[in-house]
Amino acid sequence: MSGYYKKSKRGGNCDHFVTPKSAWQAIEHLIPKNLKIYEPFYCDGLSGQYLAELGYDVIHEDTDFFKNTFDYDIIVSNPSFSNLPDILDKLATDDKPFVLLIPALKVHTNYWRKWRDKNIQIIIPRKRIHYTKTINGVTPPDWKNATPFESYYMCYRMNLDKDILWLE
Repeated sequence: MSGYYKKSKRGGNCDHFVTPKSAWQAIEHLIPKNLKIYEPFYCDGLSGQYLAELGYDVIHEDTDFFKNTFDYDIIVSNPSFSNLPDILDKLATDDKPFVLLIPALKVHTNYWRKWRDKNIQIIIPRKRIHYTKTINGVTPPDWKNATPFESYYMCYRMNLDKDILWLE
């Protein structure tokens, strides 16, 4: 998977922002437990572990998202931010439900705008999600666990009660 991530000035992968368990707990009530989840972006492996701890049947293996043939019902993931255009193109082709953690500024991109006529819904977290930054599996010593950007959950075919859902 490392080929799908940008390289940092320090060397190594700079596109790893590890999802805290609290991010999945916040939306647990919106994802039915009977769905088989595919969490395609492995990073440190904890995201899939957290989803499993919440009671989901999860596929979370360190494989190539663009070549997978897994049988699943929904993708729940924090994808590689630098590769979002290709990821969203593949998701459009696959046409399966998904929930992706996305940096808020991505809503202004042309590749996000391609989704404007699709059944997209947004879940807005109650507060900023603080990811842990890693480069080659190591958190930089200057990382303060104070993520400098806002995120939201981009949802497709989730049939939520509202198109914009504010978490309490």
